[in-house]
Amino acid sequence: MSDHYNVLFLCTGNSARSIMAEAILNRKGAGTFTAYSAGSFPKGAPRPEALQQLELAGIPTEGLRSKSWDEFAAPGAPHMDFVFTVCDDAANEVCPVWPGQPITAHWGVPDPAAVKGAPDEIERAFDYAFSLLSRRIDLFLCLPHSALDELALQQHLDHIGRQ
Repeated sequence: MSDHYNVLFLCTGNSARSIMAEAILNRKGAGTFTAYSAGSFPKGAPRPEALQQLELAGIPTEGLRSKSWDEFAAPGAPHMDFVFTVCDDAANEVCPVWPGQPITAHWGVPDPAAVKGAPDEIERAFDYAFSLLSRRIDLFLCLPHSALDELALQQHLDHIGRQ
């Protein structure tokens, strides 16, 4: 493995979970990791509640946008070292072929955008998703990436997805 890694977080709508994961990893892993996010059917804009969670944590939101995974499967796209699916729908969809065969894992997170109810219930759902992603990213950052072989790294990533 190298000293710098590109990570793609995939979800269906690319409006909440994958957007938050991209921003969290870019903040916490700056210098070693560059995170991206995309969706199979992007909603067109990040959810305001997702952006609010990031802002409350002091994580920059400028430049975040909802985009198709096609951007990252096209020639000239950044080479991905890791690809994580963060929603249950994306885990069952046919993913495009990723050049370089990145290490993949499913880190399913309940969809906060699907929660209906009072504003405080919706806020709790987004807070939970943010916290779960942040904890998993912290565990990911603690791994000795360059010291692990691909199989060991895959096992660790799968374990993180169950945390």
